[in-house]
Amino acid sequence: MASGKHIYDLTLLLDPAVEAERREQIVADVADLIDRTGEFIGRHDWGTRQAAYEVRKKAEADYHLIQFRGANELLEQLDHNLKITDGVLRHRIIKLRPGTPDPPDLRPSAQPAPEATAPEAEPAEA
Repeated sequence: MASGKHIYDLTLLLDPAVEAERREQIVADVADLIDRTGEFIGRHDWGTRQAAYEVRKKAEADYHLIQFRGANELLEQLDHNLKITDGVLRHRIIKLRPGTPDPPDLRPSAQPAPEATAPEAEPAEA
């Protein structure tokens, strides 16, 4: 249906002070709209992270990345809905260029643990 459309990234910054159920409902509503009028590709939940700067006087945000294909009408609908939805601190939709690498896995559970310092190897006797 929408296979000839461009691929887009939707980055959502949700207010972590809002209940987790409500934040999950916002993301589910977005995914449902994309499923109905476009092609859902993937979802990456990055969890609550420190923002580079305060957004609406919030130092942290719950980050989500949704990848999809869709027409301009879908982009306009998403933009309108997210602007008026309580709990959304910021959102951004960008069109990906062909050959763009997959997004990184930024979930806290995916971060490598700090490596323990390995004991120094003893010199081999000659």
